[in-house]
Amino acid sequence: MEFLAEYGVFLLKALTIVVSIVLVVAGIAAVSGKQKTNHDGHITVNKVNDDLDDYKEVLEESLFDKEELKELEKSRAKEDKEKAKAAKVKAKADKKAGKAEAEEPEVTKKRVFVLDFDGDIKASAADLMREEITAVLTMARKEDEIVVRLESGGGMVHSYGLASSQLQRIRDRGIPLTVCIDKVAASGGYMMACIADKIVSAPFAIVGSIGVVAQLPNFNRLLKKHDVDFEMFTAGEYKRTVTMFGHNSAKAKEKFKGDLEETHVLFKNHVTHFRPSLNIEAVATGDVWYGQDALENKLVDVLGTSDDYLVQACNDADVFEVSYEFKKSLQEKLGIAVQMGIEKAATRFLTLLHAQTHTKG
Repeated sequence: MEFLAEYGVFLLKALTIVVSIVLVVAGIAAVSGKQKTNHDGHITVNKVNDDLDDYKEVLEESLFDKEELKELEKSRAKEDKEKAKAAKVKAKADKKAGKAEAEEPEVTKKRVFVLDFDGDIKASAADLMREEITAVLTMARKEDEIVVRLESGGGMVHSYGLASSQLQRIRDRGIPLTVCIDKVAASGGYMMACIADKIVSAPFAIVGSIGVVAQLPNFNRLLKKHDVDFEMFTAGEYKRTVTMFGHNSAKAKEKFKGDLEETHVLFKNHVTHFRPSLNIEAVATGDVWYGQDALENKLVDVLGTSDDYLVQACNDADVFEVSYEFKKSLQEKLGIAVQMGIEKAATRFLTLLHAQTHTKG
């Protein structure tokens, strides 16, 4: 028994040493990773039409017996044969009429490229979306369409400003842009959505919140109570206005509020530029609307889910889901993903906290 106890202690010590070494190496990798951004990723493409065909085939095999499946295959083969025959007859007629093949332009099928944006308070998904848009723009034609399935309750102004600029790249190229909102596109989320040529919203999706908010705690009285001084030195009258630890003067608060008002004006101008038919003063109150009411207020164009929209698109177009994925970095492989997980958890908490302002009930 004494031997087993000593052996157990030895194993614990060895495990402690190994874990410590891994954490140190991971920490070094994390620091080096911060100094150099990892752009090593790849684009993945999935054809939605093929997925629908697979779903249909699986259900047919479950619903029909062997004889019915055989008849179904015969019917489809006959239909394909008739289409091929009709095309052959047309080609012969054209040739007989003296039409050169070069004069008969090939009809190109429309393509729909689908991107996803699930926004947190920092609009972190914009890092992936910018790569996806760059990739799609290398192939997209003006007769194609780009659909963005967007979900976001908004967040930091500069982050969502950049995300909006990524979508504007599509508009600037003259390629039709559609944004589908299944749950929420509020504040910064709507800042992005309004750029689209067409906005499709689910009936109970939350839309709007065209406003600006900033809030922070102030610990000045608590510090004074415990005889703690807080000193801040700046060069420039408005280098810092309000602060969490010092005394916030009326002048500082007024300047900070003025900055918010200026940002709100920029937000309203942005929305008006892309949706001029909106009564901007009526909807830019910071309030939110369900999809049904948003349609009446011209914040959206069509009611429906992204699923309905894309399934319908498959009838006349080839629909491709496009996503950009980063390869796992060294720090993730070494376990530093724990650190990233903590950061993501904090971001998620702030995002959920921010989302509480976008509710009708």
